[in-house]
Amino acid sequence: MIARLIRWSIANRFLVLLATLMVSAWGVYSVLRTPLDALPDLSDVQVIIRTTYPGQAPRIVENQVTYPLTTTMLSVPGAKTVRGYSFFGDSFVYVLFEDGTDLYWARSRVLEYLNQVQSRLPPQAKASLGPDATGVGWIYQYSLIDRSGTQDAGQLRACRTGFSSTS
Repeated sequence: MIARLIRWSIANRFLVLLATLMVSAWGVYSVLRTPLDALPDLSDVQVIIRTTYPGQAPRIVENQVTYPLTTTMLSVPGAKTVRGYSFFGDSFVYVLFEDGTDLYWARSRVLEYLNQVQSRLPPQAKASLGPDATGVGWIYQYSLIDRSGTQDAGQLRACRTGFSSTS
């Protein structure tokens, strides 16, 4: 069977080359047209509320800012988890939404509820929404670029391993 296929291919070189070119062109076309997400965003849709309450202890921030915000955000449509953290002079509330929720829709709902609860917060407390980014945005924190062209990729990679993740 294989011997017959080889003999046919030798006898019909033009057809084999034509089929090879067609399959190669189809492959290149498919590669260029295939949507590919190299880093799929598997993180939850979340909206962060940061509230500054200068000069206040974490317990006061918890009682006067974090608690009212978290209890209000529990009633946001589509919210599945609400987490509140209190620090010295700062409060962070993370509202996590169900899978498939549009990030901008979620941000607008949180903003609506934030406007409702603003009157229950102390006048010095300034609440604002966090950036409209997901956890995947934290992957690329720096890049090493050799503008002089004197180092190759291996040397740049060796330089990179000398830095810590907080550099």
